[in-house]
This record gives sequence, C-alpha cells and structure tokens, in this order.
Amino acid sequence: MNGRTVLGALALIVLGLLTWELRWVLLVLFGAVVLAVALDVPITLLRRLLPLNRPTALIVVLVVLVLVGGLLGQLLLPELLEQVNQLTALLPALAERLSSLARQVTWMPDLERQLMQLGTWDRLQPLGSQLLGFAGGAASTTIQLLLMALLAILLALDPRSHQKVVVAMTPHFWRPQMRSLLTECRQALGGWLAGMTLSAVSVFLLTWAGLALLGVPLGLLSALVCGLLTFVPTIGPTAATLLPLAVALLVSPGKMLQVLVLRLVLQNAEAFLLTPMLLRRTVNLLPTVALMAQLCLGALLGLPGVLLALPLVVVLQVICEEVVVKEVMDRWA
Repeated sequence: MNGRTVLGALALIVLGLLTWELRWVLLVLFGAVVLAVALDVPITLLRRLLPLNRPTALIVVLVVLVLVGGLLGQLLLPELLEQVNQLTALLPALAERLSSLARQVTWMPDLERQLMQLGTWDRLQPLGSQLLGFAGGAASTTIQLLLMALLAILLALDPRSHQKVVVAMTPHFWRPQMRSLLTECRQALGGWLAGMTLSAVSVFLLTWAGLALLGVPLGLLSALVCGLLTFVPTIGPTAATLLPLAVALLVSPGKMLQVLVLRLVLQNAEAFLLTPMLLRRTVNLLPTVALMAQLCLGALLGLPGVLLALPLVVVLQVICEEVVVKEVMDRWA
C-alpha cells in the first residue's frame, strides 16, 4: 500500500466524519433544494406562457402561493381549529372507550391502571423535562425551516449559477456528464414532487368527502392528516388512518368499520392506480427501497429524515442509473 492510497483512505475517513458532523446542515440544504425544485416547476411553466424573467416569475409564484394560502386559511382554518379543539375534548372519552374495550379482553393488560400510574408525580416530573426539551426542539426546527425557505428562494432565484459551481468542482473530462446528471435529477425530482402533490390533494379531497358522507366527526382534520402523510408512502397512509378510526370508534364500531373500508379503498387506489399513473414518466421506486430508505434515515435523523427520504432516493436512483450502471457496470468488461 503506497502513500497515495493511505492519503486517499484518510481523506475519505475525514470526509465521512465531517459529513456526519454536518448532517443537519446538509439536511437543511437538501430540503432547500427540494423546495427550490418545487418552486422551479411553476416558475418554468409560467415563463413558457408569459415573457417574464426569472426574478419576476419567482415573485409572481410566491405572491400566488401567499394569496392561495391566505384564502384557504380564511376558508378552512376556523373550522380546522374548531376540530382540533373538539379532538382535544374527545381525547378523555376516547381513552375511556379504549380502556373499556381493554377490560373486555382478558389477555390485555389493564390499560386504565397503567394510565392512572402515568398520572403520579414521579412520572410527571420527567414528563415535564421532556416537554421542555420538546419546546426547545420545536424552536430549533422552526429556525431550520426558516433557513430552508430562505435558501430555497435564493436557489430558485438563480439556479444556473449554483449549477455552475457544482460543475466547476467536477473534473474537466466529466463536466458534460455532470450537467446532464443535474438536469435529469431536477426533472426526476420535479416530476416526483408534482405527482405526489396531485396525489396528496386527491387523497385529501376524497377522504374529506367520504368522511362527510359517512357522517364521521372531524372530517376536515382527518382528511388533512391523510393528505399530508401521503408524502410519506408505506408508513404515512397507515399512520394517518388511525385518527379517523379513533374518531369513528366514539360513534360506533360499525362506523369504525366503514371508515376502515373507506381508507383501504382510497389507500390502495392511491398506491396502485393514482400515484403510478402520475409518476409513470418520472421515477419508479420499489416499495422495499422506499421503506428501507425511510427506516434508515428515520433511525439516523428522526422525523426530518423520514420526510426527506423519498426525495433523496429519487435523486440517488438517477445518480445510480447514470453513474454506477452506465459509467461503471456497463463498461466493466
């Protein structure tokens, strides 16, 4: 083993340690790239329709987003806040209902006794420190989200300059491939975001309409949770179903069964019909790859890792196809 090999190995180790230490910075940066691509999709469409430069198109898109968000907030926010208050008021009744069901099952531990033990002072003291830690984490997350939004606007304002920086850091003989790779990553990520957004909106509207037809309380809140968690495939829709099921349980077991059938139909229609149709021209992620990415990044980075796992896999899949497969494996004699 010569000195160059040793230096290369040490450089890789130092780079890996530095990446791990800066993982939250890199996570914020990648989240900003995802948001910038999300902004770039309507900007590109607007510039095709109107003779606007990029800064003007960006301002128009941001103004439209603020106006649409304000209008939706004015229409839906009062009802949403009311349903959140109703959910808070229904939590004791839900706990009592679950406790009564647990008492009917002989092999299940006494849920009511465990809930009463959680109310002792010895258990509440560590809970208070956990709440303080949660408040500090929420403040840190808010700052990270603001930085992510600011970086996304700056990236969307002038993406070519940032692309030139990445290309300039690439060896000269591979710069044309790097330009092509960046373009394909942007197209794949933009297509995935557009498809998942349409899928999430469809799930939100259909779930809201279905819960309203079934007469289940808190339909708007449940539908909003189901729509947002559509961006977390495999894990998200299953977790989102728990809220409408819990609310329907307070009405009757039969109503809970109806909600379960509704969510199964919508979840399978979204997973096997709507999402593949919307993403057929962009990416084709295997469910096993998506689930493993979510589990790995969730274990390493928590909830932000779960949320950004799928966009990262979309980009890595393009890189693997263009670099590992075409440049290495296909040329390996």
